[in-house]
Formats: sequence, C-alpha cells, structure tokens
Amino acid sequence: MLQVSKLLPQGQGLALVLLKRAAELRLDWDTRQKSRFQAEDSLTRKLGIFLPRGTQLRGGDVLVAEDGSLIRVLAAPQALLRISACSSHGSPFDLTRAAYHLGNRHVPIELRPDYLQIEPDHVLAEMLRAQHLTVTEVDAPFEPEGGAYASSHGHGHGHDHGHSHA
Repeated sequence: MLQVSKLLPQGQGLALVLLKRAAELRLDWDTRQKSRFQAEDSLTRKLGIFLPRGTQLRGGDVLVAEDGSLIRVLAAPQALLRISACSSHGSPFDLTRAAYHLGNRHVPIELRPDYLQIEPDHVLAEMLRAQHLTVTEVDAPFEPEGGAYASSHGHGHGHDHGHSHA
C-alpha cells in the first residue's frame, strides 16, 4: 500500500502539465472529511491516506505519495438535494432565508448564486418545500462551506483588509 501524507491545497505551486499527468482520486464528501482512510486511485494503486486531524479534502487538492507521485482529488458525484427559488412565485431572497434556517441546524451546505445543495434529508426537504422552494434530487459533486472560522484544510486563515472592523 502506497502511503500518502502530504497535501498541496488546490495543487498550489504545481505546473499544469504535472496536474494533467497526476492520477485521480474521486471521493465523496463523507470520505473527504476523514484524515485517515484507504482508497484506490485511477491507476488502481491502493493508497493509505494519513493527513493531520481535521483536514478536509476539496476537489482540486493534490496529494503527494511517499514515492513522490501526485494524486489529484476530485469531488465525486453523490446524492444531493438541490434547493432553488420557485420560478413562479419565489424570489432569490428565499434562498437566503433557506441558508439561514439550514445554518441554524448546522447542516453542511453548498452555497451557489442560484441554488443551494445539501445531503439528502426528507425532513429538511419538506421544511424547504413548505417555504415555497423547489427541492430536487440530483447526483453532483458536493463542496459545502467550511465555516466562518476554518478553512477547508483544518486551520484558520488571517488576512489584512486595509480597514478596521471596530
């Protein structure tokens, strides 16, 4: 089994030609939240993934194996609920309201300009339909928000705005 313990977020610093040659690893969201797991890449190599606790993999991340080979992480399509504003009597604000209610329930949610995505939950689906939102079942990659105080790779980030929040 090939051990993998290094992560390059979004393939940072790698030439495009190297990324194109890299093996691929398609993982659902549940697996991409784990820091230790076994998988098989597109070259049928058995991989043992050992990352720092709290690490979350995102589509586009690149793993480096112990032999120096690169493995590009892809978000695998999975069953999801896609939530959109009702085209006949809804408004884009309805999505904001839905995101608020889902956030209060600590539901992992992918935010898009014209729709939201969550993992299947029949109770939440009915709540959203009662708010006059359109809820459809789809198979799609899932990239939920990481939260206000954490990046997608298990640590916070700091940056300068050039202005004060006082």
